[in-house]
Amino acid sequence: MLFITTGTALASTQALEEAQKAIQQLFGKIKDIKDKAEKSEQMVKEITRDIKQLDHAKRHLTTSITTLNHLHMLAGGVDSLEAMTRRRQYGEVANLLQGVMNVLEHFHKYMGIPQIRQLSERVKAAQTELGQQILADFEEAFPSQGTKRPGGPSNVLRDACLVANILDPRIKQEIIKKFIKQHLSEYLVLFQENQDVAWLDKIDRRYAWIKRQLVDYEEKYGRMFPREWCMAERIAVEFCHVTRTELAKIMRTRAKEIEVKLLLFAIQRTTNFEGFLAKRFSGCTLTDGSLQKKLESPPPSTNPFLEDEPAPETEELATEKGDLDQPKKPKAPDNPFHGIVSKCFEPHLYVYIESQDKNLGELIDRFVADFKAQGPPKPNTDEGGAVLPSCADLFVYYKKCMVQCSQLSTGEPMIALTTIFQKYLREYAWKILSGNLPKTTTSSGGLTISSLLKEKEGSEAAKFTLEELCLICGILSTAEYCLATTQQLEEKLKEKVDVSLIERINLTGEMDTFSTVISSSIQLLVQDLDAACDPALTAMSKMQWQNVEHVGDQSPYVTSVILHIKQNVPIIRDNLASTRKYFTQFCIKFANSFIPKFITHLFKCKPISMVGAEQLLLDTHSLKMVLLDLPSIGSQVVRKAPASYTKIVVKGMTRAEMILKVVMAPHEPLVVFVDNYIKLLTDCNTETFQKILDMKGLKRSEQSSMLELLRQRLPAPPSGAESSGSLSLTAPTPEQESSRIRKLEKLIKKRL
Repeated sequence: MLFITTGTALASTQALEEAQKAIQQLFGKIKDIKDKAEKSEQMVKEITRDIKQLDHAKRHLTTSITTLNHLHMLAGGVDSLEAMTRRRQYGEVANLLQGVMNVLEHFHKYMGIPQIRQLSERVKAAQTELGQQILADFEEAFPSQGTKRPGGPSNVLRDACLVANILDPRIKQEIIKKFIKQHLSEYLVLFQENQDVAWLDKIDRRYAWIKRQLVDYEEKYGRMFPREWCMAERIAVEFCHVTRTELAKIMRTRAKEIEVKLLLFAIQRTTNFEGFLAKRFSGCTLTDGSLQKKLESPPPSTNPFLEDEPAPETEELATEKGDLDQPKKPKAPDNPFHGIVSKCFEPHLYVYIESQDKNLGELIDRFVADFKAQGPPKPNTDEGGAVLPSCADLFVYYKKCMVQCSQLSTGEPMIALTTIFQKYLREYAWKILSGNLPKTTTSSGGLTISSLLKEKEGSEAAKFTLEELCLICGILSTAEYCLATTQQLEEKLKEKVDVSLIERINLTGEMDTFSTVISSSIQLLVQDLDAACDPALTAMSKMQWQNVEHVGDQSPYVTSVILHIKQNVPIIRDNLASTRKYFTQFCIKFANSFIPKFITHLFKCKPISMVGAEQLLLDTHSLKMVLLDLPSIGSQVVRKAPASYTKIVVKGMTRAEMILKVVMAPHEPLVVFVDNYIKLLTDCNTETFQKILDMKGLKRSEQSSMLELLRQRLPAPPSGAESSGSLSLTAPTPEQESSRIRKLEKLIKKRL
């Protein structure tokens, strides 16, 4: 066993030594490979070193040959350039000069060499000489003083323009400036300030002269100047600048002689000429970017102010509501020449504004006179309360003024015109609308003895006639149309005016004025119907309710109220068919006026017997049903009343019914009676409670204890659980009283 263990250890040691020797041999081989690789790399470098030297030599040789070639071309080109310049061979110079300049760019880094620098200076000198020579040739051909050279343009000058394209841009600008100045010299003489043709009435002659000159230019010089110079357009633009300056000067001198017709004539002819320029030229030479305006696509039109310069026959239709949904054409591109001459008229547009002020004043006076002569429009329920014709005429005239003024100026004159618009919108609202509203003949306090007498005699209370009701509705519809159109007018004015002036356009005050007219019209309609119902309510409060012996059909005063409602409401509804929301407002305002008044008269009915209270409850329920049906009363088409109106009627008339139910309840025991009052009337207070006690006919001595009890009970009102229970009087009242109330309710349901 010991022998075997010793043998194994010796074998392991021997194997380890052999492994170490193998590793040493491997490292030796790796080192040999690395040495050989380094020697190979060094050998490759020695082999390629000569090749790299040859590559550098080749590159330098190529560059040298190219440079020498360019130098030869430059030297020869400069010599030829100087020779051709002396011989005025501009056609060859144009091609050669561009090549020389291109070659010279290759020598920028060699400018330190004297010979290269000398050639560069010779090129610059040749350019300077060319520029001076070409300017001299143009001066000779088109002298600043005297007439044009009869020989006309030549090929030499045409080639000279090609050379000028390559030279300093100032040479080209000088040629253009001198040519245009010489071309317009005759114009400055013919249309001097002291000449008769210089005044506005002969402004056509200015534009006729330049049109002839443009034709003459195209025939004689059209091929002389390069097309990209746009010489014809430059001549026209310079003519416009000169004309604007001259017109501004002469108008300042003779400002007192400017009349509206003359000013508009001159502006019209000028804008026509600017339109002619826009058709013929692109406007590429204009430097004033403010003349270019972004295109805008207009929103759908709702009135004349959202049209884009329609034909005259379509302008009249713009105010008719049947055409409001028609889509409008998008705007045509704006004229880049707009205002290039007509800008000079802007300081004198106050004459135009004053004229429009006068014209609008006369228009309003004519509207007033026509209304007095023709009277109010005839009642025609089929049309549903059409707007007054004068309204359409006014806004069509406004539209024409706005379009015309925006063509003249979008600056301060537009603000001045807006002020004029505001002035006559207010005058229209006052003189035509408010001024023609019918006047009430009696006030609410005037319906006393005479009204009661008329009611007793079977006559109707004084109220508006059918024509007056239709007039009020027509004025309301007109004011509503004016309100909407004024809002669109404000938006259109803000589109037309300069961006910096938008905040100064505000027609809110005028819109408020029309809103006031609408409110006044609705209030008149409410007052009229309210006043017609007053005698009936007064008759109700004068009746001897303690003497009523049995419950019958509805009382005569209810019939009278329903009669007045059926007479007025259908007329108002039909005439406000186009403005339904204002009819709803009328209904709401009438309910808010009539119901509190009815409750006030209800408190005056005292003392009341049990049967009298039952009759009043029946009458109240009848009135409640009529009021709920008020918006569609007398109409063949039954519409559901607006929820806002129904809520008001239900709340108000339910309060009246609860008051009567409290009156019907026995006042003993006191605690039960007081608790029922608190449950039935959510807005309970001592004042209302005392009025109910008066209606019951209780003496003051009895009332005092009941009022004291109420004060004690009010601080601790019933909880939510209690108040959510039934509000009927059956639980707290005796069986007999409960039976009477149920009997009354059945009677009401049976009758309905």
